[in-house]
Amino acid sequence: MDCGNIIDLEFDDFKRSLRDGDCVEAYTDGSCIGNPGPGGWGVVLIIRDKRTGISGFERNTTNNRMELMAAIHAVKSMSDNINTTIYTDSTYVKNGITIWIDKWKKNNWKSTSGSSVKNQDLWCELSDATIGKNIT
Repeated sequence: MDCGNIIDLEFDDFKRSLRDGDCVEAYTDGSCIGNPGPGGWGVVLIIRDKRTGISGFERNTTNNRMELMAAIHAVKSMSDNINTTIYTDSTYVKNGITIWIDKWKKNNWKSTSGSSVKNQDLWCELSDATIGKNIT
C-alpha cells in the first residue's frame, strides 16, 4: 500500500465503504497519566486506501483499562461479516484474550494465584464483543 494515497474518512463513511468479507486492520493503544489518572484510548482502522480513527477518554483510570477499551471499541466497531486483525502493543490484552480468559472463566474469574482478576468487567465486555466475529 502506498501510504501517500490513503484517504482519511469520518468513521460513518468508513463503515459505509466496507463490504462483506473485507479485511480491516485495527491498530489500538491506550495510556494514562499516572496510574490511576486521566487516560485515553484510540483505534486507527485501515482498509485498502481508507483510514479512520475512534477514541475516547476517562478522567480516572489505569493504563490497562485504556488498552482494553481500545480493543473493545475496535471489535465493537466492526460488523460480523468483516474480518478484523487487531494490533496491540499490550501483552496484557493480547495474552488476556488469547490465553488467560478461558482459564479465568473456568476458575470463576480467579487468577492462578487465587486473586480476583482485575478489570473483569472489561474482559467480559471484550469477550462478549468477539462472539460471532472473525478477529485475529
